[in-house]
Order: sequence, then C-alpha cells, then structure tokens
Amino acid sequence: MTELFAGSDASPFGRRQRRPRGARIPVTIVTGFLGSGKTTLIQRLLDTPEGANTAVVVNEFGEVGIDHALLRGSSDATVLLGNGCICCAVRSDLEETLRTLFADRAHGAAPSFARVIVETSGLADPGPVLQTFASERALAREFHLQSLVTVVDAVAGDDNLSRAPEARHQAALADRIVLTKTDLADAAATAQVTKRIRELSAAPIGTAVNGAISPSFLLDEAQFDPTARGAAHDHAHAHSGGVASFTLFFDKPLAWPVFEQAMAVLTVLRGGDLLRVKGLVAVEGCRGPVVVHAVQHVAHRPVELEDWPDGDRRSRLVFITRNLAREPVERLFAAVGAVTA
Repeated sequence: MTELFAGSDASPFGRRQRRPRGARIPVTIVTGFLGSGKTTLIQRLLDTPEGANTAVVVNEFGEVGIDHALLRGSSDATVLLGNGCICCAVRSDLEETLRTLFADRAHGAAPSFARVIVETSGLADPGPVLQTFASERALAREFHLQSLVTVVDAVAGDDNLSRAPEARHQAALADRIVLTKTDLADAAATAQVTKRIRELSAAPIGTAVNGAISPSFLLDEAQFDPTARGAAHDHAHAHSGGVASFTLFFDKPLAWPVFEQAMAVLTVLRGGDLLRVKGLVAVEGCRGPVVVHAVQHVAHRPVELEDWPDGDRRSRLVFITRNLAREPVERLFAAVGAVTA
C-alpha cells in the first residue's frame, strides 16, 4: 500500500524542528468570495512595517487585472498570475511564478522579499492551492505555506455562504477568517454572518476596519496551531453543501505504520472528500508530536517537533470533509487498531 506520508530517506520525519515550518519563505494565501475585500486587506497590510518586504502574487478572473494594478503601488514585487481560476489550469503557473520569484530574488533581478502573499480569485476553491504546496517537494524546499486567510463580507457574506459552494469551501478550509465591512452592516447582519461562519469553521475570526487589522493576526506564525480548532471545537458539525468538520483524539501513542495505513485506506476510498486533514500525532518512539497535513489525495511530508506545545499529549486530528461524517472515519481507525478517545 502506498505510504501517504512517507519521505524519501530512511526517516519519514527528517530532523526534529522547533515548529512545523518546512521552508525558508512563508506564504500566506488570502482568499474570499467576490467583493469581500481581499485587495483592500492586503493593501492595508503592505502599508504597515510588518508588511514590508512582501511579494504579492495576484490571480484574477477576468480579462483585465485590476487588483494587480492596485497592489503594485504598495509592493515592488507584484506579479499577475494569468487570467482564470487559480484552482485549475493556473496551478502550474503558481508553482512556476513562485520559483521564478525565488530565483530572481537570489540573482538580484527582483527586490528582496521576506514573505509572499497570494491573492486568489474570488471564485477559487483553495483546496487545490493547498495541494500544490503539499505535492511539490521542490517548491517546499524554498517556500513554507504559513496559513490560509479567508475574507468574508459582513454585508453579503451570509447570502454568499448560502448560495456559493466556493464561499463555503473558502470558509471551511481557513486557518484565519477576517470579517470585513462591519461598518456597513447592522448588528443583526453581522451576528448572522458570524453564526454562518461558525457553522462552517472554528478558525479564529478577526474584524478588519476599513481593511485594517493587526498584522500579527495574519502573519504571526505562532498562532497557527493545528490543535486550536480541535481544542475549542471538538464535536462534529455537518453543514450546507455537505461540508463537515470534526476532531478525533487518541489517548495512546500510535504506531506510525498503523496511522499511515488508516490514512492510506481513507485516501483511497474517500480522498476526494477529504478537503483538509491536519493535526498532531503522538507516535510510538518519538519524543515530540508529528505534524501531519493532507489535502484530498496529497499530503505534506510529516514533521516531528522537538516538544509538545502544551500539556495535552494526545493525538488530535482535525478533519474537514465533504459528505463524510465522523463515524465511518472513527470505525476505520478502530479497524486498524487506533482507538479514539
């Protein structure tokens, strides 16, 4: 059976790391439905000291790149990534663009930058973008996918989340959610869209005022803990469009082959419906937890941390799925000998 999380050398985990960071340049993906305020959010970030030295890659759906032109005044390294949806044909262009940026930076042909922000089209499903970083090992040597930030409009967000599957996927897969245009929405509308977001995700929600929000909310890597969703949201939810989220906990350390077997079977049977899987696994014989992250059929290389982030040393896995409930996943893990808490 294919080893989903296996590496190319003798150890599937490589060297222990202090944090789950696998490359030198952090990448933040900013997504959100049409008109949600992504470009304004990025502009405001670039105007802060924390946003300096940022390269911006913009993907727009349309014949003329407007967002690209707006952002060029705030960043010397701004690239328009084709016309079309970043989640399909443009995926290969994203990889090529990032690697070209890296090479140009090294040769002095592009301004120096310390991080990259990728702004997706409002119609993009971010899942395939996450797959790009998980599957392209050469890209992972140069770039680190830090977080997926989803922007939701307080005025139109409830309607968008009700009607558009892309909007629901954007919210469900997010590591951070930014609520915009609250100054244009009444309290009832803001409360309703927040409720709708909470039905899809337990990711932290921040409010942007005229596009401005604390840069640390978007960029502070220490906040992006794969256990955070499970700690506050460890019960299952099923939502419109078949999107569900749940967390599995395991009291005892797992044998790595057992975990790999369970994930491999799950991927073969229902890989297309595994929108995202992430978490910390207590592995027999390992001092620290092993960080795992998979998107549909593709997995990032697992990384062993030097130590646990807190006193809870249970394995915990967050699943974001489509038409796949918690119970069959629990039964699968039980069948290979991994008993949930």
